[in-house]
Amino acid sequence: MSTRNKILELFRDHTDKYLSGQEISRLLNISRAAVWKQVKTLRNMGFEIEAKSSQGYRLLGASDRLLAAEIKHDLATSVIGNSVVTHAEVDSTNALAKQVAEAGADEGAVIVADRQTAGRGRLGRCWESPPGVNVYCSIVLRPKIPIQQAPQLTFLSAVAVAETLNEICNLGAEVKWPNDILVDGAKICGLLNEMNAETEQIHFVVLGIGINLNMLAEQFPSELNYRATSAFLETGIVVDRLLFLRTLLKKIDAYYGELLEVGFSPIRNRWEALCNIMNRNIEVDGGKSVTCGTVVGLDTDGALRVQLNDGSVQRILAGDVRLL
Repeated sequence: MSTRNKILELFRDHTDKYLSGQEISRLLNISRAAVWKQVKTLRNMGFEIEAKSSQGYRLLGASDRLLAAEIKHDLATSVIGNSVVTHAEVDSTNALAKQVAEAGADEGAVIVADRQTAGRGRLGRCWESPPGVNVYCSIVLRPKIPIQQAPQLTFLSAVAVAETLNEICNLGAEVKWPNDILVDGAKICGLLNEMNAETEQIHFVVLGIGINLNMLAEQFPSELNYRATSAFLETGIVVDRLLFLRTLLKKIDAYYGELLEVGFSPIRNRWEALCNIMNRNIEVDGGKSVTCGTVVGLDTDGALRVQLNDGSVQRILAGDVRLL
């Protein structure tokens, strides 16, 4: 942990009193000049730090910058967030997460960026990732589950994101099969989960999450072929990104533990409750064929279960879904 983050941790642990420069110097074994320099840097980053003569420093307000020490402080998770690394800018948090996973990163490692220069969505699509407004993160998991159950993690992350949007932002977010999050029919989040595995063993899965929180209308590319939105555009209220991300990580941690302990059923039930096409008539364009029927649920491998007119149930593994 950097000296700056250590000082921030001290402030977080002593919010009820002032810490003198001498005390910080002694606790961290650094000079008084180094303390002053780091406090100045923290102020420049947006932290409100009060200084009183003969008493010392006290943290009054946090920055909206997504910093590892702020994310990890009292996170109290079992797996997710045991390691957190934040960057001002990366090409893609998923690409970086795969690199650290291949290098042996522990399960639960989280990569967060303020900006992505080459953010990706499904099918290689670009995910616009401007700085200072959204959440872009990737999480390394090493689940001991059969490979065919790996898609369950996509639905887990979709449920966690939708529920966090509804709790923190008071939105009516819904999930769309297979992995979109919508608000009033507009896309607000992209999920890109990638797996490294052999025939019988998962080495790691990267959960990639990009959520439009405070993005303005002019920051969306004009050539989008779908409607997109942000929490700010829907509510007019600026979202606390740090609060949102910490809440999301706690929820993913809880649901991941539940998945490994009791199985997919609780996650599936939550996903189906958030899905706006349950028990409704749909049409699925699979490219070579079109299937019409009523959505009756989600299978354990992520397939959409559709009841046809003859009463039989067909499993849909891929395709574009629209309501009839």
